[in-house]
Amino acid sequence: IVALLAPDFASVGGKAELTSTMTVIMMPFLLFISLAAVVMGILNTKNRFFIPALASSFFNLGSIIGGTTLAFLLPKYGHPAIVGMAFGTLIGGFLQLGVQLPVLKNVGFRFTPVLNIADPGLRRVLKLMIPATIGLSATQINIFINTNFASSCAEGSVSWLNYAFRLVQLPIGLFGVAISIAALPVLARQASTNNLAQMRTTFVSSLTMVFCLTVPATIGLIILADPIIRIIFERGAFTAADTRATAIALSLYGVGLFAYSANKVIVPVYYAINATRYPVIASFLAIGFNVLIIINTIEYFQHRAIALSTSAVMIINFLFLMVVLYRRIDGFSLRNLMAGLLKIATSAVVMTFVLLFFYNFFSAQFHRSILHQISFLLLLIFLSATSYIAVLHLLGLQELNDIITKIRARMAR
Repeated sequence: IVALLAPDFASVGGKAELTSTMTVIMMPFLLFISLAAVVMGILNTKNRFFIPALASSFFNLGSIIGGTTLAFLLPKYGHPAIVGMAFGTLIGGFLQLGVQLPVLKNVGFRFTPVLNIADPGLRRVLKLMIPATIGLSATQINIFINTNFASSCAEGSVSWLNYAFRLVQLPIGLFGVAISIAALPVLARQASTNNLAQMRTTFVSSLTMVFCLTVPATIGLIILADPIIRIIFERGAFTAADTRATAIALSLYGVGLFAYSANKVIVPVYYAINATRYPVIASFLAIGFNVLIIINTIEYFQHRAIALSTSAVMIINFLFLMVVLYRRIDGFSLRNLMAGLLKIATSAVVMTFVLLFFYNFFSAQFHRSILHQISFLLLLIFLSATSYIAVLHLLGLQELNDIITKIRARMAR
């Protein structure tokens, strides 16, 4: 498997062997993540959305915190630090499953090992799985392509890209996946009753909320990439040069964050209206564009070309799905969508100025102790987020006001 995915690893002594060892360590991750996805689906049918949506964040936290801790400890016992990151991935996968199990028990689920192929529900699931599996296979092909290209770049490129992509998955899991999971049952119910007018309204509102949450996250990832990477990874064999290379990749991945998250909301609409072939077409178009962009940019940009291509492909994918969906459901309110985007963009500009001002003002603090760096990073996030929310609230974004109203209602109970 390693020889197929990363043939250039064999040219570096011990690298292919180490990769094989890490692959074996992470093999149970497939079981954990598959079960986590099944449990998430069951809980969603029971209208339990919060913990399943939060579960992917537990994976990111477990893999990052567990991985970096073990990467620090394992060299003391004669093991490479990178092996700690492999165990961290395993820990993250276990946490993503484990955090959902108590909720699964609370909704009355009891596991019984029975396989009935004739069950109509199972047959319908298998039928829906076919286009979804084909679409996901395209994603895995892109990962294969990216890894192959990255292995031919400078030493460390695969790790730089993996670390950066893992970090960008955190806001995707928190925002894009969470909103799509909450919106899917509503959209499916509206589609099944042929209530297309309400479905269009729900879709525009969900998409606006995705932009509302991911645009500031994108700005934060781009501007604060260096301190984020330095705080999390820069120790031991991970040098300042690795920090800079990973930060650049994180910034480039961040550019496509809004599109990646938006696609998580758009694709379920296609499934709700039984137009599953279009996400599959989009996925395979993405493969072609990905290869084309990387081939034409990798010689000059090296590992940056792969991160840039990933974001570019996500944006192309987003535009394709939006245009086709607009035609499939006889349009949706572009006026409402653009009005929301204008308010988000205005707030984002203010946030950018606030963040840049305070980042430059506190820049010296990011060369002191790790506690100082963490404290001032959190302060920057707080100041920029506060400015963004304040302007957005002042401009009257309906989706934000709805969230504030719900929070106040819960606090009043």
